[in-house]
Amino acid sequence: MSNEINQENGSQETVELSLYEVRRKIYPRSVSGVFAKWRVYLVLFTQILFYGLPWVQWNDRQAVLFDLVSRKFYIFGLVLWPQDIIYLTLLLILSALALFLFTAVAGRLFCGYACPQTVYTELFMWIERKVEGDRFARIRLDGEEWPWSFTKWRIKLTKHALWILIALWTGFTFVGYFTPIKVLSAETLALTLGPWQAFWLLFYSFATWGNAGFMREQVCKYMCPYARFQSVMVDKDTFVVTYDKTRGDPRGNRSKSADHKSLGLGDCVDCSICVQVCPTGIDIRDGLQYMCIGCGACIDACDQVMDKVGYDKGLIRYTSERAMLEHMDNKKARHYIFRPRVLIYIGIMTVLMTAFVVSLFLRNPLRMDVMRDRGALAREVEGTMIENIYRLQIMNSSENPMRVKIQATGLPNLQVLNSQGKEVTEVVVNSSSNLLMPVKVRIAIGDVPTGHHPIHFEIQGQEEGQFASDKPRTREEKSSFIVPR
Repeated sequence: MSNEINQENGSQETVELSLYEVRRKIYPRSVSGVFAKWRVYLVLFTQILFYGLPWVQWNDRQAVLFDLVSRKFYIFGLVLWPQDIIYLTLLLILSALALFLFTAVAGRLFCGYACPQTVYTELFMWIERKVEGDRFARIRLDGEEWPWSFTKWRIKLTKHALWILIALWTGFTFVGYFTPIKVLSAETLALTLGPWQAFWLLFYSFATWGNAGFMREQVCKYMCPYARFQSVMVDKDTFVVTYDKTRGDPRGNRSKSADHKSLGLGDCVDCSICVQVCPTGIDIRDGLQYMCIGCGACIDACDQVMDKVGYDKGLIRYTSERAMLEHMDNKKARHYIFRPRVLIYIGIMTVLMTAFVVSLFLRNPLRMDVMRDRGALAREVEGTMIENIYRLQIMNSSENPMRVKIQATGLPNLQVLNSQGKEVTEVVVNSSSNLLMPVKVRIAIGDVPTGHHPIHFEIQGQEEGQFASDKPRTREEKSSFIVPR
């Protein structure tokens, strides 16, 4: 708060000014139309995908699972290890570029149709309308003229009970991407969830309930950084939700039969329905604002009003600044979509996507790490041999068991033995797993001089199983062999 002293006629008056805007609850009105249908379709698509994916099975396991405990990500037939972080990096870069591309072409498409905040807010508002009624019924219910009674409590509790059920199911599904969902279901029913599982289930559920049920547009206005930097990502050829001031102003009420041109009025009848349907409560007639999420609800509402009064649609529409200033139709304005910025985004994305796909296609599912045992230096054994100890970690990221042959090269007559002293030539590594094994490498005394000598561990794997590849997989890793003085 700040204090301002107002002096008039020798008197002093203290006026308090708030530095923060007090939130005014928004009651969006329901609307139908082309963009409303697209929002419904995308809500259904994203939620079927989100809620359904954890239940899809692939090779007797969960198709999509981010197993942080085992440090393995399963995405259908693809198994990613920590060493595959380059793929995650590429996906994040591609996602960021896609966001830049969509914004440069058509503004905040992601915010309006696919952002989780928008999707769950739409879902919660749909439940709110079914339980409490449309805009004016909700305003009346929350107003002082409707005192708290059994009916009002019943309505409010029913709404929140449905919200909490959806939030809990959302939190459960979210955790199901990190813990096998069948195991999670059994533990939930038996009330034996681990502390971290319970924490994230309740935390994500609470976040969903709070963000979609209460905070809503506040998340878009104040918490989302995208709203702040979108202005540098759009230009005069970006298609955004726009009010046609030239056609609509001056605004004013009139009868349907009146000739508004002779009255000096524009096509806007100043009904404010475009404001009533806006989920962030802005007036699009004031121009493009960072709070606009580009959902198109005001377009659907305005088109319906234009139909009723007999005017052409498109007073509010998706168009570009250039099209508005130069009075272009959308067909001509679309010729400016493929401008340098957009072509650069598309070019970079094409290169990265090609590299991503080719890299996945050529990816070798057989990996190996070689670690010298620093606790046991080179030593003489049996009076005739020099022995070094290593630990081999062999990883099989394929969906089939793999029979792996092991050998060491670089020095003459190297022997590879297991911890029991038996020669190792072949091991079996199970599907989507790793094998950590200590090995001893020996060479006869006198075959090589003292010092450090480079050697190579070479492995060759062959997949086994019904869908196994016939192509052998090979890996080679460098190490060193020490011959003491």
